[in-house]
Order: sequence, then structure tokens, then C-alpha cells
Amino acid sequence: MYKIKVAYKLFIGICFLVLTSQRQANAQIVIGSPNLGFTMACANESFNTYDATFVFSPEAGLEASNQFIIEMSDAEGDFSNPTTVFTSSPGSVTTSPATLTFSIPEDTAGENYKIRIKSTAPVATSSGSAAFPAYYKAQDEPFTINNLVSTGVFCEGGSYLLSIDNPGTGANDSPLNYPNLTFNWYKETGPTTAVFVAEGNTLSVSDEGTYFVETNYGSCTSDSSSNRVTISEVSSGEAEAGISSSLGNPFCPSEGATILSTIVGISYQWFVDGVAIEGATNQTYETEESGMYTVFVDLGDCSTTGVITLESELFDASINVPEFNEIDEDETLWVSVTTTAENPIFEWYLNDTLITEADDDNYEVSEIGSYAVVITETTGCQGSREFLFEVSEPFPNVEKLPNVISPNGDGINDTWVIPRAYVSGTDTEVVIMTNYGKVVFQTNDYLNNWPQDNLNLSNGNEVYYYIIKTVDNEIRKGSITVVK
Repeated sequence: MYKIKVAYKLFIGICFLVLTSQRQANAQIVIGSPNLGFTMACANESFNTYDATFVFSPEAGLEASNQFIIEMSDAEGDFSNPTTVFTSSPGSVTTSPATLTFSIPEDTAGENYKIRIKSTAPVATSSGSAAFPAYYKAQDEPFTINNLVSTGVFCEGGSYLLSIDNPGTGANDSPLNYPNLTFNWYKETGPTTAVFVAEGNTLSVSDEGTYFVETNYGSCTSDSSSNRVTISEVSSGEAEAGISSSLGNPFCPSEGATILSTIVGISYQWFVDGVAIEGATNQTYETEESGMYTVFVDLGDCSTTGVITLESELFDASINVPEFNEIDEDETLWVSVTTTAENPIFEWYLNDTLITEADDDNYEVSEIGSYAVVITETTGCQGSREFLFEVSEPFPNVEKLPNVISPNGDGINDTWVIPRAYVSGTDTEVVIMTNYGKVVFQTNDYLNNWPQDNLNLSNGNEVYYYIIKTVDNEIRKGSITVVK
């Protein structure tokens, strides 16, 4: 009986071992090497999704909590310190083959990355995928070097330093703002060919030629490259220093001031239309004005100059009336403007008040006053031009210079009215003095309006003296008796 019990227990133990071994065997899976849905991963802010497909067996070997993980190697294909780029939800992948989508990290840059697949329940790991180039292009647009100046010069036996602008002028997106990036400098050997020169943020040039730099994105084609700069070796004054305008040339003044930049030197002096600009002694000069700008650059062992004729893109416009105009009480004045502005808006003002019904390029003036018309370009180089003009009643047509006035406010003989040959528009100088010789009024634009203020006469009538001098040196003198 005892022997039977022992044999029974032994049988039960053997069965338990067999079942346990079968369960362990069923808990193992094999994962095949992943197949890539791409040949290279060239990611940026707007695109960073890639597919990988793999098989595993048996499907029944997966536990309900299993997760599949995609790991990415370093740039040399080494999985010693892998980066997890995707983890599936527990139990979400149950059938083979399976396709997973992942994104590469923003510091990715290299030619020989690999990925592999891992499972968590049960634990299994595939072999690595085929190697592939992968770069995250954090900056993928043109940028500037040398302040966008297209030339550079160095003295005989010297060198010239090219550098990536940071921040640079205008809307330049400097790649130096992205610390993970590296750069390759090239020298052109033909219209479409170039040779690699060096790596780095700057390049010291001692050979003549045309140079540029690209962000190092390896096999991934990129737009992240600089303007070309042609470097020359010179003796003093042999070559012209380049000048660039940050807003282009012509430039649009509504965008603000443009920044003029020249080549790197030891010291600088800027000129406009041949006249030195006080205090303009930096590599750059900011201006809103058109003109011929020149810069003198001291290079140390030699010197050079640069010239740019800066032009404004603001539209042209003209008006058909002079600054001063006269109309009688029953007359009108037809005023029109012509312009090259794109989609212009016209605003007319009378005595600084907007004339709401006037919105065309012409206006019929019927009132006396000070007028303005503002033309605004709404597309292209947006900006405004303003024209001012005066409309008044005709000056009284008197033949002689009066010698008596009575400024008592009755509307008769209140001001000193002189012949039209001497009033506004003739550039005639009119001077009025007291009997002690003190000048109380002087103008080259007399409007028949003296005295404009109360003279505060204290002793009855007072005598003033006048001198009238025309542009052709005709001189008239006399007295004016002011009757209280």
C-alpha cells in the first residue's frame, strides 16, 4: 500500500513538471527584424512619422498586458544605450504581421541609425533593422552670412572671417539658435559644383573664391543654406567693399528703416551724397532716406570703399494745383491727384476735418480754407503721401499803397491792403516798424492781414513805417497812420 502511494505522488509530480514546461514553452515568442517603410528619415516640425513592419510568432504566446516597444540605436547603429521612440498600449497589438508608427527625436543626426522591436510579456527582442540616415531638421530655410554682403576683401597676405549671422537683419532665421546643429563650409568650383572646406560656425578665408555654408543634414536634402560671398585679396583701394540693404534696394519705407551693412573691417565711416554722416562709424548704418551712400572701411594694412544708390519704393504722386489758390464767392476749384499707388485710398481734409463724402482722386473745392489730400497705397509697398494747399478769396485789387488804416472791427479798412504785386506768392519782403525803428512785422508771404492783433493804441493815432523789397530789388518805403 505504501509503495502505491509513493508511486502515485511521483506520477503527480511528473505531470506537474510537464505542464509547467509546456506553459513556459508557450510563453516564448520570436520577433523578426523590422522592415522599414522608408529609406531615410528626414524629419522637421511639420513631418515626423515613420512606419516599421515586423512579424512575431506564435500569436498565442502574447500575454494580455504585452506592449511592443521600438528602440532606436545611436548614429553608429549601436544599441548599448538605445532610445525608446514608441511604446504600444497594453494588449493593443495581437496579430502578426504588425505595423507601428514612430517619430525620431529632435537631436537625431547621423547616417547609420537602426531600430529594433521589443516585447514586454513575454520579453523578447528582435535583431536590428537595416541602417538608415536620419536627421531632424530643426531649421530648414535659407539664412545669411556676412550680414548678407555679397563680397569680402582681405589685405595681401591676410585673411577674412566669414560667420553665420546671429540674429542677422530682417527675418533671418539664424541656425545658430538651434544648438544641436553643425555646419559645413564649401567653396564653389563651378556654376553648380563646390568642394567641402571645413566644419564650424565660422570660416577664416585666405584664398580668393566664392564661399557658402550649409547646415549638416547629411543625406537629407535641405534648404538650410546661406548666401554666397565672393572673397578677394587686395592692396589698398583695389576692390570695392560691398554694401547690402536689409529691406532690399529699392526698399519700402513703410516697413521702417533699412539697415546698410558692409564687410568686416577695423573701422568705418559712412557718407551720404558725399557728406560724412556724424557718428556713423559702425559696420552698419540705419536709414529711412534715399540717396547715394558710401562707406570707407579700414582693413588694417589696406583700406577700401563701398557704394550703394539707395532708392525708395514708395509710389509717385502729383497734384494739379499750386500751394496757394484764389476763388471768388461764386467760383469753385477742381483739384485732382494722379498716382502710381496700387489700390489707393484717397482722404480729403478741410481745416484738419475729414470730408467724409470725398473719397476719389478728385474734389471740387467751393469753400475757403486749408486743404489736404492723403493718398495711401494699400498693397505692395504700403505707405502714404500728403499734399497741402490753401484756397482763399482774391486779394483786393488796389493800385496804390495806402497810408491810413482803422482797425476797429467794422470790416472797412481794418487791415493794410497792398497791391497784388507785393502779396503772397510773389516772395516780396514786407517789413513794418514803429517810429522808433522796432520791427513789429516781417514776412515774405504777406496776406494783407496786418495788424492781426490789437495794437493797444494809447495816444490816439500812431505812425508806423514800412519797407517793401521785391525779388528784383524794387524797394518801396512809406508810413502807415493807424487811426484809433
